[in-house]
Amino acid sequence: MSFRINTNVDALNAYNALAKSTKDASVAQLRIATGKRINSVADDTSGFQIGKSLEGKMSVMKAVQSNVSGAKNLLSTAEGSLLAVNDLLIKVEGKISDATNPTADRASIANDIQSLAKEVSNILNTAKFNNTSLLTGSSDAKTGFVFQVGIYDKNQSGAETIKLDFAQSILSGTSSTDFNTSLANFNAVTETSMTTSATITTLQGNLSSLKSEVTSALGKIGNFVQRLDIREETLNIGISNAQASVSRLFDADVALEQLNATRGSILGQAATAMLSQLNSAPQQVMQLFR
Repeated sequence: MSFRINTNVDALNAYNALAKSTKDASVAQLRIATGKRINSVADDTSGFQIGKSLEGKMSVMKAVQSNVSGAKNLLSTAEGSLLAVNDLLIKVEGKISDATNPTADRASIANDIQSLAKEVSNILNTAKFNNTSLLTGSSDAKTGFVFQVGIYDKNQSGAETIKLDFAQSILSGTSSTDFNTSLANFNAVTETSMTTSATITTLQGNLSSLKSEVTSALGKIGNFVQRLDIREETLNIGISNAQASVSRLFDADVALEQLNATRGSILGQAATAMLSQLNSAPQQVMQLFR
């Protein structure tokens, strides 16, 4: 111990130790209060930047996850309508077979076929998701509904997307096998036309085409749903991993911080006591002047 009066070096050292222990205790107490390890950029600059980048990606993945859910809902709506159409076409097939019976009431059969064909048209026209037509001549239905299902990647020149073009087979072409043309043939049947084998053959050909196109559309929907299920699972894993990484960077270990707070508090009390003693130590010099 020195006996200098003007500068009490020992007291200054004790003061620095007190300031450090007080700061450490305050940091630990703040982390306990907020539950966060990083409360300012200065706490961990690199960790803060990495964490915020992960939070941004996680936000995008959650938005993409919502897109995937929307795409699956759209497909589910279209699937329900196409299944209903398929059931009606099966009924039409039965009516055409009935028409080959010479004793059948062909007038009633023709009316039934017309009614079923109109209902098919009605289902196709009213199949909508959020006011967007799914199975009729809208531009989206013709070209495919595009959904973003991945995060932006500059190396891929954008974000990954999926095009749901399940309705193209129904809306394509203007030939005699076109869906609308075939439906028009069913709407035009009469008691007289149902008596000719040529008409029945034509209707059977049209029906086969319609069923094939509906089956093709349903097959595409099934494939798309499978892909979206896989994408959804991948996004769930990605979000969970990102959340875990963000938690590791930002969340405080409360048990450890409690130990640090207790340690800082005890050291602070000890440093305060020592500072008090060292601050009064130079008074011993006064004994030399007696």
